[in-house]
Amino acid sequence: MLRRAVASILGQDYAGEIECVVVFDRTEIALPDVEVPAGRTLRAVPNERTPGLAGARNSGIVASTGSLVAHCDDDDEWLPEKIRLEVDALAARPDASMVGTGMFVHYDGKVFPRVPDLPEITFRTLLRSRIADVHTSSFLIRKEDLDGRIGLVDEELPRSHAEDYEFMLRAARHGPIVVVRRPLVRAYWHPVSFFAESWSTHAAALEELLRRFPEFRTDRVGYARISGQIAFLLAGAGERRRSMEWVRRAVGADWRERRAYIALLVSSRLVSPGFVLRMAHRAGKGI
Repeated sequence: MLRRAVASILGQDYAGEIECVVVFDRTEIALPDVEVPAGRTLRAVPNERTPGLAGARNSGIVASTGSLVAHCDDDDEWLPEKIRLEVDALAARPDASMVGTGMFVHYDGKVFPRVPDLPEITFRTLLRSRIADVHTSSFLIRKEDLDGRIGLVDEELPRSHAEDYEFMLRAARHGPIVVVRRPLVRAYWHPVSFFAESWSTHAAALEELLRRFPEFRTDRVGYARISGQIAFLLAGAGERRRSMEWVRRAVGADWRERRAYIALLVSSRLVSPGFVLRMAHRAGKGI
């Protein structure tokens, strides 16, 4: 997977230079054997910050030397024109905080194209919806903004859960997120649930988001969505009483929030949380 990801970065059709920094998080450094074309560099650094995803991302940001920064998870892949189209989009919008694109979701032998309907995403938009069609591996941000007004990826969220959503919210406070409305990333989802051992931790991260962004209270649909997600996660963790508290909050804010009713099914042990996730993933969706 790492070889595929690195090759897709080095193989971009962007005419400028590209520096690929691979961060190894508490593991032995072993770069893949790939061809490095002219105008491209490849190097590795260890994560010497907080263990986990956020610290690894920030290690790469700090080590990078370019004026623009993009992320690519090691199990994802960029299409060849991604960086070129994003650089053009960001140059055309000096007011933008960052750029993102659509994606192809690969799961269980199927491919689902997911492209946002919006040409740009605002802070108010993100309160209503995570806009999950814009994947972390599609982000392109100015390095000066990471060093300044936006800041680095948050390393204090539990196990880096929801770090991408928190970063988008923080960025959108400074300007819209411009969207290249084409699927330019391939995101490979895996049958084994990443959350199988961390339902409660993910719920805690979403609760922290609600504390950090009190504006969620001004959007009933958005607040219900987050509350429903927390209810589902706590149900998956077997914390039935706490799950029911969040079900009530979700339904109280918006009775149409389906995740609340799914949480009830999971709490009642009528379905397993893993089954729910698998069904959602088979449709190219998440919870």
